[in-house]
Amino acid sequence: MSAGLDVAREALTGTRAWLVGGAVRDRLMGRQTADVDIVVEGEPADAARTLARAARGAASFALSEEFGSWRVVARGGAWQVDVEPLRGASIEDDLGLRDFTVNSIAEPLAGGAPVDPLGGIADLQAKRLRMSGPAAFEQDPLRVLRLVRLAVELGLEVERETSRHARESVAGLSRVSAERVFMELRRIIAAPRARRGLEMLDSLGAMAVVLPELDELRGVEQNRFHHRDVYGHTLEVFDRVVDITDGASASGVRVPVGDASATPSDSTRALDATLGEYRERLDALLAEPLADELTRGDVLRWGALLHDAAKPLTREIRPDGGVTFYGHDIRGAQLARSVLERLRASERLRAHVAALVRSHLRLGFLVHEPQPLDRGTLFTYLRVCSPVEVDVTLLSIADRLATRGYRAQESIEAHLQLAAKVLGDALEWRAHGPPRPLLRGDELADDLGIARGPRVGELLEAIAAAQFSGEVDTRAQALSYARKLMHLA
Repeated sequence: MSAGLDVAREALTGTRAWLVGGAVRDRLMGRQTADVDIVVEGEPADAARTLARAARGAASFALSEEFGSWRVVARGGAWQVDVEPLRGASIEDDLGLRDFTVNSIAEPLAGGAPVDPLGGIADLQAKRLRMSGPAAFEQDPLRVLRLVRLAVELGLEVERETSRHARESVAGLSRVSAERVFMELRRIIAAPRARRGLEMLDSLGAMAVVLPELDELRGVEQNRFHHRDVYGHTLEVFDRVVDITDGASASGVRVPVGDASATPSDSTRALDATLGEYRERLDALLAEPLADELTRGDVLRWGALLHDAAKPLTREIRPDGGVTFYGHDIRGAQLARSVLERLRASERLRAHVAALVRSHLRLGFLVHEPQPLDRGTLFTYLRVCSPVEVDVTLLSIADRLATRGYRAQESIEAHLQLAAKVLGDALEWRAHGPPRPLLRGDELADDLGIARGPRVGELLEAIAAAQFSGEVDTRAQALSYARKLMHLA
């Protein structure tokens, strides 16, 4: 149990208070408790200040003026406790106003038997998710998303009547603030059972409200190289990214995955063989915090969901009947950014996902270059894709594995072989960056006797590519290489 709860029990001795919500639920499920919510009879502000003083250096502040709740955060952020006022005349009344029965269990802070007026303990034992009352979703439509999030995070099955009420209330999500919607969505998409979460959003009708760009991918047919429409393909790419971000162990076994009948386990084994040498380094990178309480791996899932979002906007049919989506990468980057802006995501998250979408086709183009790939071409790929050079390479692998139409077998084999070679360099680039410049732009301009301007930048880029390729190692060699380029020009 949280250290914050221990402090609260000691500081609030003599105050009628109860531990409620997730802390009680998680302990009954044998899960680690991350959040502590306490209901007090009386003024929450007074209780929060008392708790902050007892914790010696903890800060207390109003969390919600509307509901009168306060938060106490320990120095250094080791724990936090939310203190709420009692709603209604009794703790039983308060619990009846909560979202789901599994969150409507209380324990007296001073000790004693749980207060469980709605049968939440029995529902936990049955792994059942049930609304606390028929007005639960009407009181707060966000609970439709919370229903999905709790189901996928806790592995609970939604009771039929609860599902019906959620479906009937889904239109209310349009009135919920974008920040609250994103808070639930990001946890659903980051959950181990995220694919089930997407399916639940779909079945409840919530997908069309909160992520209409995904809903619009349905029925958008593709060319003969694809075996699914854009929506089905996107879900398969998401599945493969989940395989990658879950850190499946490398088996070292490679199997054919190039036909439409290939099973998920085939794709998983192909992933293992491609990523195996780098799995430990990839897992460490994907676990890094990136933005909005999401890791790089979590954000890669957003890239998977939005990588083809602009295909409905760019679909054209050629005179020969072929289907094209020219420019869906560029327009998709703009669309991904606008989706995340609507959800009030941070600028860092918007930029990262937009970069993933913008560059998700680049590795596939390189498959058609002479192999093995020359170092100059590889340099350009890494430079253009930076700072998502590793992430987008992984996304391209997932994308390729989920494309199993005409001639898929040979295409997948070629793509995975190239990706396996590129990943090592991408990881090195991520760790150390491009080669350290051998000279500055002003030095180059002075030595060559040319004006400072775009041409100098082009020459510096060419020198960096040659340095990456091992063609130049010193300042003198760099100048000689630049003079040669000037002469050829």
